[in-house]
Amino acid sequence: MSSHPAVSAAGIHGLIDDVTRSALRLFDSVAALTDGELRSPSGLEGWTRGHVLAHVSRSADAYVWLLRLARTGAEPGPRPDAAALARAVEETAGLSAARLVTEVRRSLEQFLDQARAMPVPAWDGLVTALAGWRHPAWYTLHRCLREVETHHLDLGLGHGTADWPASYVLWALDDTLATLSGRGFALASVEAVDLGRSWNISADGPVVSAPGHVLLGWLSGRTRADESTSPFPGVSVPCPPPWPQPPTPGWGRCGGGGGG
Repeated sequence: MSSHPAVSAAGIHGLIDDVTRSALRLFDSVAALTDGELRSPSGLEGWTRGHVLAHVSRSADAYVWLLRLARTGAEPGPRPDAAALARAVEETAGLSAARLVTEVRRSLEQFLDQARAMPVPAWDGLVTALAGWRHPAWYTLHRCLREVETHHLDLGLGHGTADWPASYVLWALDDTLATLSGRGFALASVEAVDLGRSWNISADGPVVSAPGHVLLGWLSGRTRADESTSPFPGVSVPCPPPWPQPPTPGWGRCGGGGGG
């Protein structure tokens, strides 16, 4: 049984609007990229900006597949496995800047079109992530928003953690810290000083306090906390696990699959 509450129709529309705004900001950032800029390293080790954009595009396609499944109750064709998705990312990353930007726009706009066409009851249907964990179809909106906001930052085009919308930061902190608490992460409590929120995580460990976007930057592996520029001066913090993690307690698991 999940502790995650159902999302209202108004909440669904709000999430679709959030994804739309994030996608538009991404489109603005990449519209004028040259081929040379696309081949430059991204913030993710071993990936160029082209790889990052290709990943966003293929992920959006995967979310479209899930929404179609939730709407019809039938698989909308074969589902690529993790290896096939990895190959698709490599192939898509090799496109010209103009073609890749067009592909990203196509994928995200198709996802948003599918989301807007979803009947309200279908949003509560359970679908299965490639890694084998299940979630309601509405959680796909959160996943897509997280995909766009996180990888927009990874492109290194000036979109930083401070540019993340506060509503997204608050949701992502709630989601991430609930999972870390369930896994006994060695952190006593966390306070997002700008959001008026705090979370008790475990009985042991340090207490950290910072703006919400700084906390999420650290928990998502985008901000290092083991250097002189640590956002938590004088506090030794544990290394967060790979991010994102499936929600805890979640909605159950099915067998098979690797990846997101």
